[in-house]
Amino acid sequence: MPEIKPRKTLFNPELRRRGIYVLPNLFTTAALFCGFFAIVKAMMGSFELAAVAIFVAMVLDGLDGRVARLTRTQSAFGAEYDSLSDMVSFGVAPALVAYAWALKDMGRLGWIAAFIYCVGAALRLARFNTTLEVTDRRYFQGLPSPAAAALVAGFLWVMIDNGVAAADVRWIACGLVIFAGITMVTTIRFYSFKDVNLRRSVPFIFVVAIALGFAVVSYDTPVALFGLFVAYALSGYVLAVARRIRSRTPQQPG
Repeated sequence: MPEIKPRKTLFNPELRRRGIYVLPNLFTTAALFCGFFAIVKAMMGSFELAAVAIFVAMVLDGLDGRVARLTRTQSAFGAEYDSLSDMVSFGVAPALVAYAWALKDMGRLGWIAAFIYCVGAALRLARFNTTLEVTDRRYFQGLPSPAAAALVAGFLWVMIDNGVAAADVRWIACGLVIFAGITMVTTIRFYSFKDVNLRRSVPFIFVVAIALGFAVVSYDTPVALFGLFVAYALSGYVLAVARRIRSRTPQQPG
């Protein structure tokens, strides 16, 4: 009697397992689209939309990994695809948007600053991929590329939202782009928040603080987001200085 093969239907468990791997990659593709969209909008002169698109890409990038872990669909392909998407959304896009907005009138210095940011993002991602298994998961080595992109895009968004001309702040923009690019490749540690357990109970004041945070972001979104990422970008330097001072302070005998 010939073997009867199971019919391939929507409810076939094999198809369901194979199809669910698409889910995290959809978020990665959406993040990649936002990075490409930001570049296109910058070419068209819509710099505010370009900045917003970079922030949306950052949110989507934070979701794809979590979706993969929740659905147990991590794969080597997904990791490589995510890294390439990050290079476009948080490496190329912020550099080109900043260059088209303020740096292009600075001549050679403008495109050099944009390139420093772009190569910094590439080196940061390459180092992250090759040291993933040997580094402390509680900390990032160097500023994460999404945070660096948010720093650049946030500054641009705040300036446009307040009617500040790019020509008036191009030197500040140039310095910020170089700072973000260099900070990505430093060995300074930044807290990763990966050890935060969202399932454990927290004090009531913590929930109140979250509600106040949402209120602040809603009141002036560009300023709140930019201020948040400025504080995060500086936190690594502050903690590094504090650790060095602590290491030089002689220990008192017990």
